[in-house]
Amino acid sequence: MFGTYRDGDVKILLKDITGMVEPLGTREREERIQGGVHYSEMLPIEYVPSPAYLSAYRDALARYAGMTAEAVAAVAEQIWRDKGENAALVSLARAGTPIGVLIKRYLAFRYNAAVEHYTISIIRGRGIDHVAMEYILKRHRPEHIQFVDGWTGKGAIQNELNQAMREYPGVEPGLAVLSDPGLLAGKRGTHDDFLIASSCLNATVSGLLSRTFYRKDIIGPGEFHGAAFYRELMDEDLTYSFIDAVERRFPPEGGCPEGAPDASASAGEEIDGICARFGIGDRNLVKPGIGEATRVLLRRVPWKVLVHSLSDEDHLGHLYQLAEEKGVPLEEYPLARYRACGLIRALADN
Repeated sequence: MFGTYRDGDVKILLKDITGMVEPLGTREREERIQGGVHYSEMLPIEYVPSPAYLSAYRDALARYAGMTAEAVAAVAEQIWRDKGENAALVSLARAGTPIGVLIKRYLAFRYNAAVEHYTISIIRGRGIDHVAMEYILKRHRPEHIQFVDGWTGKGAIQNELNQAMREYPGVEPGLAVLSDPGLLAGKRGTHDDFLIASSCLNATVSGLLSRTFYRKDIIGPGEFHGAAFYRELMDEDLTYSFIDAVERRFPPEGGCPEGAPDASASAGEEIDGICARFGIGDRNLVKPGIGEATRVLLRRVPWKVLVHSLSDEDHLGHLYQLAEEKGVPLEEYPLARYRACGLIRALADN
């Protein structure tokens, strides 16, 4: 174990690569990514939030801890009905990890159940960590495994899981997430594109761990995918303030997910429409959903952020603050399934 998660909350199936990889600045990483280097072969310099942005985060947590707790309860109840006390939660590092902790804690609170929780790496274009999957499958039946993430954007990770699970008969690829505006996950707390406060930050709400890493000169045969531990940020760690704030709001009984949004276009069609409207040739440069738009601002080179409204301070206040700090324009756009969408700058066009 490394990072600041507690042993009883999650088993981290990642190799500690702290000090082995030099983090790169955002612009340099983006140039390399768009030049063909895979994002998993680099680590970013971690963004340290400004006081104003931290204030926006705390406000977001205060506003949405209750809704987050209700979404945790709703999706946890679906997992319980499907998997029962033998459920093995497998969260996708790193955004899925605090959500997996919360689901595990809810099942203990509601059913006095002690389900196992692991966190592993899955990387778009590289697949799932097979060493970690072998570790889990030595301990659990395939039908008991439940993958967990925070939210869905346009479904890239769900598609990656669908493909990866062809090698693991009996393992259900469907994700369990809190927010699923694109109707892409197998289980969800809500279809609403609401603000999960953990999406506002990087390592400081994720056990001080980096995003996952895979490069063959660092990760050898038989080793888990890697992650670095940002020990120097110990004084900034908000992991358990987030988890505890949501746990305090758990409802006594879980609810049901909300109905699907009234949208005429599918998630894929909405992304295609955005690409056509803004002349974007690469769909990977379009990141729909509040969580994904926040990630674009935190660790990519943004071109602009589309929002369903320029006056939705309740849901998008942290995005307004972050966009202002980084000098990124906001543009109102008639989004149907999402409240925001981040557009990454195509550096070859500059």
